[in-house]
Amino acid sequence: MDEKSPLSFNSPLTLSIPMSDHSSLLAGAAEHAAPGQEQQQLVREHWQPGRGQTPIQRKSMQSLENIRNLAIIAHVDHGKTTLVDAMLWQSGVFRDNEKVAERIMDSLDLEREKGITIMAKNTAIMYNGVKINIVDTPGHADFGGEVERTFNMVEGVMLLVDATEGPLPQTRFVLGKALERNLPPIVVINKIDRPDRRINEVLDEVYDLFIDLDATEEQLDFPVLYTNAKEGIALRDPQGEGQNLVPLFEAILASIPAPAHDPQMPLQFLVTNLQHNDYVGRIAVGKVVNGQLRSGQEVALLKKGREPAKAGLSVLYSYEGLNRVERQSVPPGDIAAIAGVEDIYIGDTLGSLEDPRPLPTITVEEPTLSMVFSVNTSPLAGKDGKYLTSRHIKDRLDKELLYNVSLRVEQAENRESYRVSARGELQLAVLVETMRREGFELSLSKPRIILREVEGQLVEPKELAVVDVPENFVGIVTEMLGARRGQMVRMVNNGFGRVRLEFEIPSRGLIGFRNQFLTDTRGTGIINTLVIGHIPHAGEIKGRPNGVLISDRDGKATAYAVHHLQPRGTIFVTPGESVYAGMVVGENARTEDMWVNITKEKKLTNIRASGSDEALRIIPPRQFTLEQTMEYISDDELVEVTPQALRLRKAVLRR
Repeated sequence: MDEKSPLSFNSPLTLSIPMSDHSSLLAGAAEHAAPGQEQQQLVREHWQPGRGQTPIQRKSMQSLENIRNLAIIAHVDHGKTTLVDAMLWQSGVFRDNEKVAERIMDSLDLEREKGITIMAKNTAIMYNGVKINIVDTPGHADFGGEVERTFNMVEGVMLLVDATEGPLPQTRFVLGKALERNLPPIVVINKIDRPDRRINEVLDEVYDLFIDLDATEEQLDFPVLYTNAKEGIALRDPQGEGQNLVPLFEAILASIPAPAHDPQMPLQFLVTNLQHNDYVGRIAVGKVVNGQLRSGQEVALLKKGREPAKAGLSVLYSYEGLNRVERQSVPPGDIAAIAGVEDIYIGDTLGSLEDPRPLPTITVEEPTLSMVFSVNTSPLAGKDGKYLTSRHIKDRLDKELLYNVSLRVEQAENRESYRVSARGELQLAVLVETMRREGFELSLSKPRIILREVEGQLVEPKELAVVDVPENFVGIVTEMLGARRGQMVRMVNNGFGRVRLEFEIPSRGLIGFRNQFLTDTRGTGIINTLVIGHIPHAGEIKGRPNGVLISDRDGKATAYAVHHLQPRGTIFVTPGESVYAGMVVGENARTEDMWVNITKEKKLTNIRASGSDEALRIIPPRQFTLEQTMEYISDDELVEVTPQALRLRKAVLRR
């Protein structure tokens, strides 16, 4: 590696080369980290609570010291994927002269555009003869289902925290899930090069978070490292100097327990992810909990509530760097990928034909938000997209359910519409944007909170909203959230001109809030949220304060009409853009809706003044992103989504 590269080693380091004989080097075992009811009684008397040990581990378990399975967890934008990049570089995965894009693990177009991780992904590196399987997980709370199922593959976690922002809502969520499974953590405080870093204060906040989550004394005894992921440096002392990530690699080997297995148990392989390949079909990714997988092996496919079915493995893979490498066998404890079983889904188990023993099914948090997907019925339907019918929409949603365990899909009241439930607006927006780019046209309703009845009382989700704003906007933000039934539980001023506010607020109160929040804080505010429980229904919460301007006829918007409608409010369309009766073309300055003629042209007469039309002043229209349109609409409105356009419309087009 080039010595001038910030990710290179300037001191000697022994790095192993990829294994030529995977099966001979990796012999041993692993065990699943979440026991089911059928196994708890068997192992209860053998279980001794301890660091990194789960209730399923027994005295007969054998460890495999040359494998470590690790998940990297953090709040969004705290540097997980950047740190994985540095680990890949310094483990020798890439050639010295190889050109590699930043955040190489973010392989989806939407991930690169938004700068966030959406799908959990596997990679593997070698350090001093030990294979370290790494799972890069999403940082946004809406994709928490990806993180939850990832925990079934690992024996420990690396918790990444920004040296300035400290623990945020997703930090609490993922850490709580890890502590529930008794997964030992390594705490990494990242971005220590920031000028406004608060390293000591952030470490205190991390300890406070562990205590709030009822961590045991052993769980509080975690190692702490300080990193600059962009430069590829890890330190044990924040005041020290470093050249590489060696302290981090050493901490992983010392603190993350090796996977263990019971040599007396038959084959058990838990599917935690699905992928697709044009040549081999569906690929199931998971951990070999017990036994050994072999290419061409006949296994039992075990599904909840069904009889075991016979299946054959056509291709078997393990991970080296970013690549799947074909293997003849994969031992217990390692993360593998298999092909050849078309009817396999997330949560299924592959077991032995002679002694099939299913593992507990993967469970994730229930959805909190729903939205109705329906056929696009506007007059402009069919001009942009390829997939227009309800059958196309249903097939695509069914396909999404194969890979996304946190989604729910059910038939809505109309047979041409489907209610999709998810963890949050961003998760739904990512699904819709993906469908849009694939050529779908559809209509979306306003997001609605999923209400439940508990002991005869109607309850709704409650969220923790963490708001970071300049000091001069504290008053207006407090007023806005108070009007939406929010209650302030904490306020911290770190002395850098910004204040952190924490509110507990019904999830309904946050729908449509972000647009108003960014406007009122002039784009300087940051808000992060996390569902933390349920509360009794809080009553009515006011929605959008303004009405809308609605086109009363089909046609094309004219500059003349737009110019004269501008005093009435904010316009959403440009001159020359196609409109139709019932389409929302602007926001009214008043509270009521107004039907307008935005296609009106100037009447021509025999008397013309030279240059009279040049006096028109057209203000640029307000442009919406997909997430903004979903938040903006009212109960009687829809979002029309096509590959080329986003339009707002009334559900009933004619007045």
